[in-house]
Amino acid sequence: MQSSAGPHEAGGGGNGDRGRPVGTAVFSLAAAGILILDQVSKLVVVRSLGLGQTIPVIPGLFNLVYVLNPGAAFGFLASLPDGVRNPFFILISVAAAVLIIVYHARHLRSQVLASLALGMILGGAIGNLIDRLRYGMVVDFLDFYLDRYHWPAFNVADSAISVGVGLMVLGMLVEWWRERGARRPQ
Repeated sequence: MQSSAGPHEAGGGGNGDRGRPVGTAVFSLAAAGILILDQVSKLVVVRSLGLGQTIPVIPGLFNLVYVLNPGAAFGFLASLPDGVRNPFFILISVAAAVLIIVYHARHLRSQVLASLALGMILGGAIGNLIDRLRYGMVVDFLDFYLDRYHWPAFNVADSAISVGVGLMVLGMLVEWWRERGARRPQ
């Protein structure tokens, strides 16, 4: 059964509370699940492979590797001095986590897709933050390639952040499409 109430009016008495527990649970479970999956997978890699070691999984397409990435995504800012780079990325990660939590609590608790997306982004950000605090760099281990063309190695946290951003964009496009349709004369 569909309600004619808007996204901020859903729930008993028009206060929007009915969807909030679901959105908050999705947000929390996504963040915790990604964080656990990320840290467990990195622990397995660190304990099972030597730094720089490669294990072919699908020849010509996919390897497991153990590399440490001092930069951000795709090695961005990796050339900065350690004394600047690591504190910078730690500060950015903490600020991003706080902003995500506050934004979700204030604006998106009743929106399940946005909650899932932000939970994935938060879990990934915290996963990479833990690596920076522990190793001063991020553990990457997923290596996709075709012939001699390699995508930069990445990890579960990076994947979750990318998928989370994609889901946020998808959610915005769906909302735009709905609003566009609602403005058309019937």
